[in-house]
Amino acid sequence: KKAENIKRGIQLLKASKGRMNLGIAFPLAKRVVEALREKTGSKKIEWAGSLRRMRENIGDIDILATGPNREKIIHAFTHLPDVREILASGETKASVIVEGGVQIDLRVVEEDSYGAALQYFTGSKGHNIHLRGIAKAKGIKINEYGIFRGEKKIGGKEELDVYKALGMDWIEPELREDRGEIEAAQKKQLPKLVEELEIKGDLHIHSKWSDGTASIEEIAKAAQKRGYLYVALCDHSKSLRIAHGLDETRVLKQIEEIDRINEKLKGFQILKGTEVDILTDGKIDHPDKVLERLDYVVAAVHSGFKQEKEKMTKRIVRALENPLVHSLAHPTGRLLGARAPYEVDLDEVMEAAKKHGKALEINATLERLDLDDLHCKKAKEMGIRLVLGTDSHHMDQLWMISLGVGVARRGWLESSDLLNTLSLKEILNWCHRR
Repeated sequence: KKAENIKRGIQLLKASKGRMNLGIAFPLAKRVVEALREKTGSKKIEWAGSLRRMRENIGDIDILATGPNREKIIHAFTHLPDVREILASGETKASVIVEGGVQIDLRVVEEDSYGAALQYFTGSKGHNIHLRGIAKAKGIKINEYGIFRGEKKIGGKEELDVYKALGMDWIEPELREDRGEIEAAQKKQLPKLVEELEIKGDLHIHSKWSDGTASIEEIAKAAQKRGYLYVALCDHSKSLRIAHGLDETRVLKQIEEIDRINEKLKGFQILKGTEVDILTDGKIDHPDKVLERLDYVVAAVHSGFKQEKEKMTKRIVRALENPLVHSLAHPTGRLLGARAPYEVDLDEVMEAAKKHGKALEINATLERLDLDDLHCKKAKEMGIRLVLGTDSHHMDQLWMISLGVGVARRGWLESSDLLNTLSLKEILNWCHRR
C-alpha cells in the first residue's frame, strides 16, 4: 500500500510541473518532523513555507529547527530512513532527497530567533511584505533573525512576538495570504478557525458495496477509532456502473444492513447515505421513494464533464432544487494536476445552495480538495454551510480529513460553518428537517 501511495505521489508530482500535492507533502513532513523530534529531543522543529499554510500544492518541504546541539539535529536529519540522497549538509542547513524524489530542506536557527524565523519562512511573500511595511511605520525592523528597534533586538524567540510588536493578534498560518487577515488582526476580528479535534464525523465514505474496499462494520470500527460519533456511508448510484453503483433494490438491502449494524453500536451511528449521480438533465439517479429512506443524500456530477457552461449550471441547480438532496459533492469536478474544473457558473450554483438550504462539500481527497479555499470563504460570507468528506474508498484514507480541515481553515471557516462539528442528534435533525 505504501509503494502504491508513493507511485501515486510521483504521478501527481509530474502532473503538477514540479509542485507537490498537499496530500503527498503533509504526511511526509509530519513523519520527518516527528522522527526528528524523537531523535533529537527538541520540540521546536516544524515545517514552514506553503505547507504550513496548507496550500493545495507546494514546492520543496521546508523544515525549521532549533536546539542546543545543531550538529545532532543536522546529523539526525541526513540519516533519517526516508533519505535517499544528501544534497548538502553544513553547520546550519541541510538538503536531502527522500523516497519519491521529494526535496526537503532543513534550517537550524538560534533559539532566540526561532519565532521570527518561523514567521518569516512560513510566508506568504505578500503577507510578509505587508507586515514589514507596518513595522517600518512603527520604527521597527522584522526579519528572520528577530525584531529590532535600531540595533537593539527586542524579540523573536516566539512567533507571537512578531505580531505583538506590530500591535495585532497572532495570525494562524493558513490565513497568511494577504487577503485581509492583517487588517482583521489589527481590529481583533480574526475568525476562530475550526480545528480537527472539533470534527465529529466524516460525511462521505464508500464501502465495498460500490467501489470501496471495506465492509460497513470495518468502516464503523475505523471511524470509532478516530473518535468520531458518526459517518455517512455514501456509495455510488446505479448510473456509475464502473464503480458498481447501487440500484434501488441494493440500496434498500444496504439500509437494512446498516440498521442491523447500528443496533449493535453504542455512542456511534452510521448515517444511511448515497452519493447519487446528477444525470445530464439534472435529474437524480434514484427515485424519491428511495431517497426518502436515507439520512443523507450527496449529489454529484460524474459524467458529461464537457457540457456547455449554461447546461452544466442548470443541471446542478436543478439537482439542488430537489428537496431530498442535502449537499453537492466536489462542486467543480476538478482533479489536481489531471483535470480542470468543468465549465459552470459557481456563483449561480452557490445562490441555489443558499436559496434551498443545501451544503457544499469540501471533498478532502488529495486529488480534489474541492471546494477550494477561496470559494469556501465566499460560501461562508453568503451563509452557506459546508461539509467535509474524505470520499474514502480505503480505511487508510480517513486521515485526509486533515487536508479538508486545512482547506476549511484557509477559507476562514469556524466550527459553526461546518456540518461535521454537529453532535449526532444535531446532524440527524439537520438531515431530517426536509
